[in-house]
Order: sequence, then structure tokens, then C-alpha cells
Amino acid sequence: MAGETKRIVITGGSGFIGRALSRALLARGYQVVIVSRGPSRAPAGSPDGPVPAFAHWDAASARGWGHLAGGAYGLVNLAGEDVARGRWTAQRKRLILESRLHAGQAMVEAVRQAEVKPRVFIQSSGVGYYDATEQAPIDETAPPGRGFLSGLAVRWEASTSAVEAMGVRRAIIRTGLVLGKNGGLLPRMLLPFKLFVGGSLGSGQQGFPWVHLEDAVKAIIFLLEHPEARGPFNLTAPESVSNEQFSQALAKALKRPCGMAVPAFALRLALGREMADELLLTGCRPFPKRLLELGYMFEHPKLAEALRLLLA
Repeated sequence: MAGETKRIVITGGSGFIGRALSRALLARGYQVVIVSRGPSRAPAGSPDGPVPAFAHWDAASARGWGHLAGGAYGLVNLAGEDVARGRWTAQRKRLILESRLHAGQAMVEAVRQAEVKPRVFIQSSGVGYYDATEQAPIDETAPPGRGFLSGLAVRWEASTSAVEAMGVRRAIIRTGLVLGKNGGLLPRMLLPFKLFVGGSLGSGQQGFPWVHLEDAVKAIIFLLEHPEARGPFNLTAPESVSNEQFSQALAKALKRPCGMAVPAFALRLALGREMADELLLTGCRPFPKRLLELGYMFEHPKLAEALRLLLA
């Protein structure tokens, strides 16, 4: 493609996944530009290697950075407020939704302005897209559920669908619970188990779709570099576990007991019924069918081994 560079523009690049993705892309020879709301949110680069460039944005439009989409190899949209931070008041839910829609609209605006369109667009989403009461393994053809997280994911994915009409290949990553040492879910779960009071949540039978951070990053790069990758992809490990099985595996990796389950009523009292039910007390079992069919090979397909390496 004439005028194209190996530039990747990432919104949300200062987050947990974004920082790791930036490092991996730089190591592969890409030029990385992080679009963020402030310099303090940009990921620090290694003193021994290349560092990402930084572009400021207003979290609502392509003003001041949209030109970077022109001739870029790809765009990655990871931007969005953390759904697990803060109680789900009406105001908080509106902020969570608007942060995703505004980011999507800004990236569409950037692509529309580009004379030379990027080759590929990676749109973030989550496994909350699916019906959280479904316990059988599901692939990417499963319909969305009806709760707040499902509606959020549907609108998040739709926010950038317009780039496809502009000739840009788009892949959607429906990401599970990402496990890593320095962020995400795992550090939040460690303390109760280290204090010998860790246990499963509610019934413990709800699906607990997980993926190692290394696989989350490698799969995104895999989708960037495979021209046949289009549409939704479940970004979860192929091993399906329940919350109880995850808790037991974590306890074993820490050499701690897996204690009594935290009762559902306590979680609902602390977080509110809607948030507790959708985030913690129900869950689905997405299977990464399309990733596997495309040829992606997971580095960490088994939970016990993934936890052992992360906690070594």
C-alpha cells in the first residue's frame, strides 16, 4: 500500500494490556503511537530499547492526532473506563459507556480523514457480550445477553463498524479476564488467599473465562498480521474453568487453602445486586474457536501452569 508505514496507533495504550502490547510491537519493529489523555498515562519505555511515541487527545475526538491514522499499518482501540472500578451508579455506568463510544467515534473520524487508510483495525470488547448464565462452551456465533455488560459490549463493537465500509479490515477481540503480574485481576485476588481467607464467589459454578497476558498480546499481534482475520474472536484460553476451579488452582499455586465461599448476599451488599451478579456471580464459558481455526497456538493453554509461572 503506497505511503504505508509499520505504524500502530493505540488508544488505551497506557492501560494494563496496552503497555504490554506496546512493548511487544516495538520489539517486532513497529512504530507505536499511544493516544492518551495525558503524558503521565503514557507507558514508560525500556531504557535499553525503543519507546512509543505519545499523542494527546481529548477523549472525545480525533483533534490533534487523527492524522496519525493516515498511512498507518493498523489501529487498536482499547480505550474505556474500567468496569470493575467503582460502584455501578447511573452516573458511573454512563461514564463507562460514553468512554467507549467516544473513543470509537474518534477513531472512525481519524480513519475517515485518512487519505491512505490503515490496513487493519482491532476493536476491543469483552466476554460480557454473552449471556452470563450460559454454562456450556460457546463460540463467537453465540448471541449477546441482555444485561448491562452485554449491551455495553454490543454498542462498543458497533462504535467502529463504519471503518469496514471504508475498506479497512476489522477484527474484534472479546477478551476474558487477563492474568498478569503487574495489573489486571490477579493482584486483586492474591491478598485474601495469602491471608488464608480466599475462596470462591457465590456458588462457584459460574464460568471464569481467563487468558494469560502474554497470550492476549500475542493474539492481538496475530490478528493484526493475518489478513484473513475479520469479525469477532474470543480472546480466552481454551481451558474452561469455573470460579471454584480457578480459586482452587490459585490456592494450590500459592500453597494456601481454598476456604469457604464468599456468600452472594455479601457481594451484593458491597457492590449492589446488578454489579455483583454480572461481574462476579454469573459467568459464561467462551471458547476461542476462531483463533484456533486460524492457527493461533496458545503459549499458556492450562490454568495451573499459567498460575505457576506467574506466581513463581
